[in-house]
Amino acid sequence: MRPRHALAVASLVVLTACATGPSLENQGAVTESPGDSKHLTIGSAGFTESDLLAQMYALLLQNAGYSTEILSVTNREIYEPALESGQIDVVPEYAATFADWLNAKANGPKAGTVGSPDLAVTMTALRGLATPRGLTVLDAGKAVDQNAFAVSAAFAEKHGLKTLSDLGRSHRPVRLAAGDECVQRPYCEPGLKKTYGIDITAVDPKGVGTTQAKQAVQSGQDQMVLTTTTDGTLDEFGLVLLADDKHLQNADYIVPVVNRSRAGSAGVTKALGKLNSVLTTADLASMNEQVDSWRRLPEDVARDYLESKGLLPRSGT
Repeated sequence: MRPRHALAVASLVVLTACATGPSLENQGAVTESPGDSKHLTIGSAGFTESDLLAQMYALLLQNAGYSTEILSVTNREIYEPALESGQIDVVPEYAATFADWLNAKANGPKAGTVGSPDLAVTMTALRGLATPRGLTVLDAGKAVDQNAFAVSAAFAEKHGLKTLSDLGRSHRPVRLAAGDECVQRPYCEPGLKKTYGIDITAVDPKGVGTTQAKQAVQSGQDQMVLTTTTDGTLDEFGLVLLADDKHLQNADYIVPVVNRSRAGSAGVTKALGKLNSVLTTADLASMNEQVDSWRRLPEDVARDYLESKGLLPRSGT
């Protein structure tokens, strides 16, 4: 399996390098009836959460009678054209981020954002951009992986903090551990100041949710860290999330995106849709922790979760 995947990745790289981008001149997939290929390739972006989602998609599709394989392609610039061409059939994506990415691809890097904190608005924009490329965006569930901000549990307790609004009202000076782009991104330093009135005195460029960034908050060097809502390691560092109560962050709900001509059938939609009824943000954080901290295999964590929710028969039964 590994050699096959390695060759597949190499072919995707060559395909991408030889073209300026996928053409929209031949958009047959938009008008074709939804396809129902019985062998489906699920793409993963190569990080823990994407691996877990890909494994869950594969297991649900197998349970519905499809054969599957998982292909790890870490670069969206590679896997999205492969999704359009049918080399990859299904990928887990993030609604607002993917909408903005497709908008920039269609209209240039200065096109602005179309994702918003409103899921319905975001999904409308995303589907409008995806459909002409032969892609179908399935419904979002309850799980969302968006930017989030954490402080030490001791700091939160001392100052009575549960939300970002609480932090703004406290007028506490805050040194923020984040990526260096935070000083310009509207969801980060500018948004925290404008939306919440938080006194950001400096951005400590230690990255988004990195160990070094969390350690800086744990030690008191920094007061807050930019991470994500599905970060499964916060407890290890004694950190807690502050609620984004004014909805600064965009609606990065998890959505399956499929190649319509190969995987746009009702069978695929039904199989993957079962996850929407159970998967929560907290569930994803727990599974991420099991892989990142407990060193369990994503496939084992994914199978155990689906079995525990009654979406797969128990092993051996």
